Amino acid sequence: MLIVLIALFAVALAAPLIFQRMGRSAFYVLAAVPAAGFVWLIGTYSRYTGDNQALANGQPNAPPSSVVSWIPGLQLELAFRLDALSALMSILILGVGALVLFYCARYFKQDDPNIGPFGAQLLAFAGAMFGLVIADNLILLFIFWELTTVLSYLLIGYSRHRLAARRAALQALIVTTFGGLTMLVGLIMLGETAETYRLSDILARAESLTGPLLDIAVVLVLVGAVSKSALVPFHFWLPGAMAAPTPVSAYLHAAAMVKAGIYLIARFAPGFAETTFWLPMVMVLGLATMLIGGWRALRQHDLKLLLAYGTVSQLGFLTMVVGLGGPEGALAGLGLLLAHGFFKATLFLVVGIIDHQSGTRDIRKLAGLGRSAPILAGVSVIAAASMAGVPPLFGFVAKESVYETFVHAAETGPAGVVLLSGVVLGSILTFAYSARFVWGGFAGKGREATPFKRVEGAFLFAPALLTVATVVFGVWPTPLDAIIQPYTTLFEPDGEPAHLALWHGVTPALILSLLTIAAGLALFWFRERMERTQSRLPLLVDNERGYKNIIGALDDAAVWITGRTQRGSLAFYLFVILTMAIVTPLAALVFYDAPLPDQWHWADSPAQAVAGVVIILGAFAAVRANKRFMAVLMVGVTGYGMALVFALQGAPDLALTQLLVETIVLVAFVLALRSLPARLWQREPGRKYRVLRAVLGLSFGLVMAAIAMSAMASRVATPISLEFPGLAYNDGGGENIVNVTLVDIRAWDTFGEISVLAIAATGVASLIFIRGRGDGRIRAHGVKSGSVDRGQEHIDEFGREAAALALAKKFSTVARDAWLVAGRTLAPERRSIIFEVVTRLLFHSIIIFSIYLLLAGHNLPGGGFAGGLMAGLALTIRYLAGGRFELAEASPISAGLLLGAGLATASLTAITPVILGGAVFQSAIIEFTWPVFGDIKFVTSTIFDIGVYMVVVGLVLDVLRSLGSEIDERSEGQSASADPAGMKAQHQEHSESGEEVVR
Repeated sequence: MLIVLIALFAVALAAPLIFQRMGRSAFYVLAAVPAAGFVWLIGTYSRYTGDNQALANGQPNAPPSSVVSWIPGLQLELAFRLDALSALMSILILGVGALVLFYCARYFKQDDPNIGPFGAQLLAFAGAMFGLVIADNLILLFIFWELTTVLSYLLIGYSRHRLAARRAALQALIVTTFGGLTMLVGLIMLGETAETYRLSDILARAESLTGPLLDIAVVLVLVGAVSKSALVPFHFWLPGAMAAPTPVSAYLHAAAMVKAGIYLIARFAPGFAETTFWLPMVMVLGLATMLIGGWRALRQHDLKLLLAYGTVSQLGFLTMVVGLGGPEGALAGLGLLLAHGFFKATLFLVVGIIDHQSGTRDIRKLAGLGRSAPILAGVSVIAAASMAGVPPLFGFVAKESVYETFVHAAETGPAGVVLLSGVVLGSILTFAYSARFVWGGFAGKGREATPFKRVEGAFLFAPALLTVATVVFGVWPTPLDAIIQPYTTLFEPDGEPAHLALWHGVTPALILSLLTIAAGLALFWFRERMERTQSRLPLLVDNERGYKNIIGALDDAAVWITGRTQRGSLAFYLFVILTMAIVTPLAALVFYDAPLPDQWHWADSPAQAVAGVVIILGAFAAVRANKRFMAVLMVGVTGYGMALVFALQGAPDLALTQLLVETIVLVAFVLALRSLPARLWQREPGRKYRVLRAVLGLSFGLVMAAIAMSAMASRVATPISLEFPGLAYNDGGGENIVNVTLVDIRAWDTFGEISVLAIAATGVASLIFIRGRGDGRIRAHGVKSGSVDRGQEHIDEFGREAAALALAKKFSTVARDAWLVAGRTLAPERRSIIFEVVTRLLFHSIIIFSIYLLLAGHNLPGGGFAGGLMAGLALTIRYLAGGRFELAEASPISAGLLLGAGLATASLTAITPVILGGAVFQSAIIEFTWPVFGDIKFVTSTIFDIGVYMVVVGLVLDVLRSLGSEIDERSEGQSASADPAGMKAQHQEHSESGEEVVR
């Protein structure tokens, strides 16, 4: 089970590389993965269908399951369970998925763009759907649920150059995400009500769960289901999603994604079908969707849209049957679920062939394809007849069972009669649009046949195989009946089971089937009159217009709010942020009568008092500064003062980290200030604004101090930190409590923090660089000596400046193996010999010290964060000494590569223990003896710390390249363009003299 899930995602990750080597034939490789999973499923199916017999014999036979503990305290776990319902859904997910991927190999052309990412996304979607149906934890189920939403957005928007595709993808994303978030609230309420998030446990104790909170939770879960399965009022997104390539429509919108909502209803029906709002919601929305979808399908001229509205209708039908509850409804619903997957996927694939070979899907242009492609026409007729419920096909068998179920429901009262009448009317519409599909796609229509290319056997293989399944299981439904039966026993374990069969005798259901066929034929016969009637009638339920109106209103509101809040004034933004930061916590302090300390302790030593005075003086000096550089320096003074307080308080780790952070931030500020005016105020601000700013700043500081004091005075329980020394030494294997906490005890927090660091670095780079991260910069060996920061052009490494490159080769250039190139690339007036000498002396020592901090941090002050900052400081010194080319020589590795490698390393330390049978981020203590080194105690969380180290170095490198190198280059370009004559003369001087530039 887990092997199949991992294989689907693993091959999806490798898919782009496979497509680079094999082209569109790579779809065959991708198809082999779900095909292998399907073969495994069929070969082991007795393990899931045997539950019924085992229970009858009093021998519980629990379905296969796998549980990996994640965060036990929050009841989060990777719990998977493959029971009868999951296995049945997996037949469609894996079987149809393999056929659709196989079909893609002939549907796409060899030169179609982005088929590699498309194949990866389609296979990953199969993995997400498989994970969804085997998930046995509510939160895990939601994760896979939203993963299908994201992947469907990408797949629908495959033709991103088309506005219609982008709009359809965004519409589907918004609607299904709204439903998914609503469902999440319901799942959490359900989990809290049941006091467990294990889905199988919730369903086992469903009878004991009652109350209005449960009813609300079930309604919220159903909102997620009906939005995903495109029921009214969310039905409009599915026809719009037909902008996707046809294989996407065949898989996502016929066999897989839209069935996720049906699966959710089927999963919860055994436990919650008797709740207050279940049947009214399921029956009303299902019947309305069935009738509206069928009615609109009759007026479509695009074969794909006809099938789309037909799918909407069938999804409403499925919702009614599956949600009805009881063994009969379960049997009929799952039978219809399988039948729909067979015939609707077939018809979508047929439409793809028609469009691919004729260039159109419009039934007003198509004619005579029945003669041009008789095999394709035969496949289509069989699939459409199954959809219409014509015997002896599996669609008829399933619909016969549905009719039988609703006939019995009609015996219970008027509501049942209404439902039965609605189902029959919807089935008549289904027959009519099925006939319209066959006639529109293949009939001669009394005109010249549409040009049609010959269809390859491989192209027709997938729909033909699905059609064979429709015929075989119609005549012989016993295997599918056996697959469904274990699920029906969840409703009445000891009841007499119903069965799927082609012939039940002359029953009311059979009479209704004959009535449906006759009325459907009549409706199709008068199709022209029906089209005229439909054209005169308004759309009764036009939710798409409502969606557009809502989105338009939100856009207008966003524009209005943005225009009044995003005014381009930093002072205004700070005013809003600080005001809310003052008012919100202050209100909590006042209204909740928060305690304040009754004893005051000003300082532990005179040194602390001096540090406090320094911080206060730095803050006042920063406020009074009228130049940006001075203000930044004074802010730095306050930061260094806090580092001193930490050191005096006995927190060397915090002091070291604060010291390094303050230094790096100071450098970053100074680099950024080069692009800003020197003076802090271009004009003297009004006195009232200065007073307002002062009051705001003082208020913020006082409120934050009050909150800190109140928090300290509010403690009534023993601090959890008192347990940290024992946890750090006994469980984490280290004596440095701070570092062990970061990389072991609270590793999840640190992982989130380094992820934010990577995002921040990417954000900084994206604000500065136009393309990429600037990692492919020219090295110093291609630059003339003394040319940097004199306004001269540097050599273009891509060969666009051939003359300049020849000039650089003619005269003396920097040797490739020179270690410090500052004196050779920078203009002489920019060089600092003292700084260069200091850099030569300190760089290697600082790097070694950073590695020492990294490795020693588990027991002594240091760690990956401090070590990374120290290494970043070494790179900063190299940059300040020699400029951007010196930085390029010092850090040939990409900042993006460092960030990615760091995150990957940290991720591996989380995943590897799970693979070895442990918990996420679990560390191991390894003790061994090495010659010379002696006894060594190594804790695997150090590897996580190495990931932190790389992320921090990558962040600093990104900041230096963004705020340093890139701004340097732009400044040089501006000075060069400002003095083209002088530059030309200087080039001429070099050309004529032939003198060597100082090495």
